[in-house]
Amino acid sequence: MNVVFKSVKALSAGLIMTCAFTFQPALANGPIGEHVNHLQENLKDYSEEVEWMIGKVDVMVTDYENNGNKGINSDDLVEYWESVKFHSAIETNYVPVYASIWQGLYGVKMVIDNKESAQSVRTHQAALNRALYEGLGAVKLAAQYQQQGLLKTVKATASESMTQSATIDEIKHKLDRVVAKYAERLSEEATAIVHDTYLHLFEGVEGTLIEQDAELVEDLEKDFNVTLPKAIADGKSVNDVRDIVVAMQSKLDRAKSLIEKAEKARKDVF
Repeated sequence: MNVVFKSVKALSAGLIMTCAFTFQPALANGPIGEHVNHLQENLKDYSEEVEWMIGKVDVMVTDYENNGNKGINSDDLVEYWESVKFHSAIETNYVPVYASIWQGLYGVKMVIDNKESAQSVRTHQAALNRALYEGLGAVKLAAQYQQQGLLKTVKATASESMTQSATIDEIKHKLDRVVAKYAERLSEEATAIVHDTYLHLFEGVEGTLIEQDAELVEDLEKDFNVTLPKAIADGKSVNDVRDIVVAMQSKLDRAKSLIEKAEKARKDVF
């Protein structure tokens, strides 16, 4: 648990910097519950969920060590993560660590799927555990800020000022800005735009989109939280980052088409 307290100290400055995120109402749908506005009362649950996650992952990794990937469903890792309340607590308070958790999950998942060494799986598991404890520390600190009235209430509904299809266009525009900032060698700013766009825009259309194509949503979640920020962090070429963005924009075009059909269907009903 010393990791948690060290993380709290290290994240103090980071959380203050991310008030640009938390002071804005989150545009998330169902997965973000009212509990995020009562962090202090839910800290025990969050702590238990983190330990549960770590335990579930360890069971899977141990099975992999003993038997290889036969009989292992690595998709369960994502299911575990999306089933806990802590998922939305960290998402709405410290998105960079939220992305690190996703990267850790997919790190474990990919090495299992690719039948890599048990040592490699354990390395990715350790990174995931660190991110989970870091996230818990961030949420504990956010709970203190919330108690002091420094965090605005998180809303679980999308903004009515922009249609969902228009939101998709705005997301595509933001991704163009990511490439521009990265080309300017402003990697931190580019990453911040990615996180902000995911939390405040993509989450606002996710609920509708899941009903139309859940796999597309999962692909885009991975792009926002793993593929694109990792490419930036790894110092990939501008062309490589642009290729990822172009592929994401293509998926977003499909998302817009599905959302427009859903919007038309609702109008036809009423």
